[in-house]
Amino acid sequence: MGSDGTAAGNGDEWLPPHDGPSVDGRPVLPKDDPFYQPPPGFERREPGTVLRSRDVQLAFLGLIPQRFTATQLLYRTTDLDGRASTTVTTVLTPTERTPDMPCPIVSYQCAIDAVTGRCFPSYALRRRAKAAGALAQFELLLIVAALAEGWAVSVPDHGGPHGVFGAPFEPGYCVLDGLRAALNFEPLALSHTAPVGIWGYSGGGLATAWAAEMYDGYAPELNVVGAVLGSPVGDLGQTYHRLNGKFFSGLPTMVVAALMHSYPDLKRVIEERVTPEGKALFDQLATMTTAQAVMRMRKQDMANMVDRPLEEILSLPEVQHVFENIRLGIAAPTMPVLIVQAVHDRIISVDDIDRLAETYAAGGTDVTYHRDRFCEHILLHPLSAPMALRWLRDRFDGRPVDENRGRSTWPTLFNPSTYHGLARLALVSAKVITGRGVERRPLSETDR
Repeated sequence: MGSDGTAAGNGDEWLPPHDGPSVDGRPVLPKDDPFYQPPPGFERREPGTVLRSRDVQLAFLGLIPQRFTATQLLYRTTDLDGRASTTVTTVLTPTERTPDMPCPIVSYQCAIDAVTGRCFPSYALRRRAKAAGALAQFELLLIVAALAEGWAVSVPDHGGPHGVFGAPFEPGYCVLDGLRAALNFEPLALSHTAPVGIWGYSGGGLATAWAAEMYDGYAPELNVVGAVLGSPVGDLGQTYHRLNGKFFSGLPTMVVAALMHSYPDLKRVIEERVTPEGKALFDQLATMTTAQAVMRMRKQDMANMVDRPLEEILSLPEVQHVFENIRLGIAAPTMPVLIVQAVHDRIISVDDIDRLAETYAAGGTDVTYHRDRFCEHILLHPLSAPMALRWLRDRFDGRPVDENRGRSTWPTLFNPSTYHGLARLALVSAKVITGRGVERRPLSETDR
């Protein structure tokens, strides 16, 4: 049962569930929604404990309602400093499952890339959500594609309650505890022995990488059999230098705004050096969606937002400590990983991902690395989805990793299997866009 007394949805009812407070029929933002407020004493509960639940209706772009019900879980997790925290995951389960076999579960990390609650998947995916420019609204197509495989899907707010975009460790804890919560919530009827996959791209790939690195020391009881890291950033410090003053300069500026919450010394430095105009921009970022920040701050040089030379500020020990702390590669994942990266990526440097792949491999990780020679950052996201789904399907079926594909460079755009997968993805997308629902996909000889 949900916290409001409604039965947990099973996806075969069309009537909209009673899903919490609203304003003019729209869901309220997380900061104003009592569902997100943890109950007293939550700190004493184990990570992954479900604290509250409800059923909600999802909609493509907030406008086109879907013919399935999702269950949202508020659960206990851990923040960057090891303190008890909470966040929310949105869980979708297939209406049909294979008898006598545990239903696989995928944790899909959206590219939240923002501080505002408008970009949290638990808000942005809901019907009538006012979240124009939130990337999660488009990623619903990939989430439902995983659902159509017959898998359960957990979609966590991996930035935690404060949207700590770019912070280390914490996104991994949120992802892993979201999986624990989904498995612990009895109405979902998921098995603790089920094979688990984790998947994300760009900012979602970064969160997925942290989950893969934190897994062995934090949640080894989960049966995680594979992780798909799509363009997982690798080195946020290098990415900051790469993007500042360029078209996508809103992204690194958003990271700085988010990290100010996690690193008090960084916040102090910025507040001491920021100009009034710069402070106004930082204040605006707190309410901007990802796309809004990119457009509003395109080609904005942060040097124009501070009263000292930018390089002088970046060289301060407090800032250097943050850049060192947020770099991936702390631990080598113990599950197989698929890394997908575009060579001609204007946002994420392929050199950073090359180094990350080498670091993981040197640490003993079974790495499959697709280094696409044709695509750029945005195009590779949908084009790599069939590869990601196929690779996860093989892990769930217990097939060995193909050693002959440990490193590939042939463009996905020129691979015939890409178009087989894209045809399936297009069919699923058409059903999402028209609100006609999805069914579990039948296996073809190509899949086998």
